[in-house]
Amino acid sequence: MAKKSEKNEPQPEDIRVSATTKIWGLTVAILAICVPLSAVTRSGAIIPLAAIGGAAIGTVAVWRSDKKYQNQVLSPQQVELLEQRIADLETIVSGDDYDLRMKMKRLYAKESDRQ
Repeated sequence: MAKKSEKNEPQPEDIRVSATTKIWGLTVAILAICVPLSAVTRSGAIIPLAAIGGAAIGTVAVWRSDKKYQNQVLSPQQVELLEQRIADLETIVSGDDYDLRMKMKRLYAKESDRQ
């Protein structure tokens, strides 16, 4: 049985849908401007067809490019593992930094005792 989500939970929006909406929204605005202009300038349907063609190519590019990145989403376990590794590295670097400072203090103390 499929699990139903609660009404208060925000649904994740597919970025492809929002990009496609923006592309075609701008295309409609371009068409609203260029259709009357093409009648006045007698350029014919070149500009409106170019706008529609550009929007179509943009839409195809948006929907095809997402397939490249689908497999790159990390699972929560992988994210947790990476966070743990980063914390371990920070601990190692911090510890080495402290040891280096202590060695430098000892060297400076020996240096000042000799003078």
